[in-house]
Amino acid sequence: MIPPVVGGVQPGQLELALEREFGGEAKVVVRQAVDLRDSGYYSDDVGEHLTVGVVVDNLRDAPEECTDTVERWNWWVGSLALAYGDHYGRFTVRRPPDLGKDPYR
Repeated sequence: MIPPVVGGVQPGQLELALEREFGGEAKVVVRQAVDLRDSGYYSDDVGEHLTVGVVVDNLRDAPEECTDTVERWNWWVGSLALAYGDHYGRFTVRRPPDLGKDPYR
């Protein structure tokens, strides 16, 4: 398990952790995670800071059909939306349909 960072997710550490754990491009997910951290929604709803460890641990729980970091992120954000409200929908990564599965590499 990755130790929590005091005060919340750190972009550089999160990008390295996501690339190490799941491979591929993680920049777009890092941007959304920073926005989620800054919104305060996660801390208010869950009662803990959004850390690198929290993000990586939750993305590990994604189903097998979520084969890249973006799909894993969207699955988790969808779970948060179901549990705590639609305000999490703004943190979903949207891909243009004509670019295929992984245009962020």
